[in-house]
Amino acid sequence: MSETLELYNTIERKIVPFIPLSNQLVKIYACGPTVYNYAHIGNLRTYINQDLLVRALKFNGFKIKHVINITDVGHLTSDEDSGDDKMELSAAKEGATIWEVAQKYTDAFMNDFQELNITKPTLWSKATDHIDEQIELVKRLEEAGLAYKIENDGIYYDTFKFKDYNRLGGQNLEELKAGARINFTEGKKNISDFALWKVSPQNKKRLMQWPSPWGMGFPGWHIECSAMALKHLGEEIDIHCGGVDHIKIHHSNEIAQVEPLTKKRWVRYWMHSEFLIDQSGKMSKSTGEFLTLSLLKSKGYLPLAYRFYCLGSHYRSKLNFSYESLDAAQQGYIGLIAKLRRLMAESKDLQVENEKLIAIRGKIKKIINNDLNSSETLAYLFTLLKDYSVNASTKIASLDVFDALLGLDLVESLKKIEKIEKVPEEVRQLVLERSKAKSEKNFVRADSIRLKIKELGYLIEDRKEGIKIKKG
Repeated sequence: MSETLELYNTIERKIVPFIPLSNQLVKIYACGPTVYNYAHIGNLRTYINQDLLVRALKFNGFKIKHVINITDVGHLTSDEDSGDDKMELSAAKEGATIWEVAQKYTDAFMNDFQELNITKPTLWSKATDHIDEQIELVKRLEEAGLAYKIENDGIYYDTFKFKDYNRLGGQNLEELKAGARINFTEGKKNISDFALWKVSPQNKKRLMQWPSPWGMGFPGWHIECSAMALKHLGEEIDIHCGGVDHIKIHHSNEIAQVEPLTKKRWVRYWMHSEFLIDQSGKMSKSTGEFLTLSLLKSKGYLPLAYRFYCLGSHYRSKLNFSYESLDAAQQGYIGLIAKLRRLMAESKDLQVENEKLIAIRGKIKKIINNDLNSSETLAYLFTLLKDYSVNASTKIASLDVFDALLGLDLVESLKKIEKIEKVPEEVRQLVLERSKAKSEKNFVRADSIRLKIKELGYLIEDRKEGIKIKKG
């Protein structure tokens, strides 16, 4: 453990000290959502982990400029640069305009941020607000001899023209090329080449398209992030964040679009979060039950209990999801609040032990500075609460540091989260069954379960922050 913040840098494949480009400001870019649907809880785990980074940087005294993009155009259904735009498919399915769909799911995503107590970025950057910048970047790549045209399709990046293309992902391009089957876009020179600008089909009018030197069309998915990061953060940035699924394609493509033009190392530190997985594997919108934060809330789970659940695992470790484990996390979180309430009552006539408080804060800093070790930070919190050598006032005084880093809103939760830790197991299970019935729109069954709960002497109230259970 170190006084200095240390992070795992994907491109170096090891934990290294964090040394910013400037002592004044840390520049962070994070890949945001494609707003064609709600974010699932696996997506949200990534942003909880990124929030841990932001909080740790601030705790270490850094100022931050943090940009998250909103992809509202150009994300095709296939990694081979083919298929339909996810935004257009969603608009057709919902019978809404594409702009209405984009706004609906952008608002939902930002609401999830708020409910999970994720720090808002300095700037939300929409792809459709930066079309000119994307066209200009494609032109520069074309002028540099890094791009080629496929007639009636678009402009593609020639990955074999950039010798460091595989530096981040570690893939061997020659082996990819040798083993490739001709099942990708006709006209591509290499299997790893990717679209910079797609030309609109001649027989189909797209809902989102713009004039360009290559014809009416729309940007490739990868060019969006490079163009927006260059505009808002410059030619060198400190940290780029995303999920591990972005390493070999999206983030490798982003580097290829920038470094050959600037002749500079674009990103110093790459931070990637591992998957939330269920029984079918990586959680996604196309497999299994589509789990959203709203669905968890309808089942009776608190948003901050889900955050607590995520922080119990290191960001570079896969996290297996199950309702049983989320039940345990919720009870752990509620139990923590109950313990803190009792400590608050004990602390009224006690003085804070300043030397011990300084030592506690130093210990927390050392733990979190070891590659954002949230699980060990949580473990230390529970250990501290059991430590009889530290009085209650000192423990309560240390909560501001835990809150600043973990974002669990512990101090505020002492005031607003209801005591439900003493609710009988039978009642708790009925509450979960009622929430499941509501999520399935079986309101007759939900009302029937509410009556059973009432017969057992309890009332439930549906609130924004979760379900309140009280004696009837």
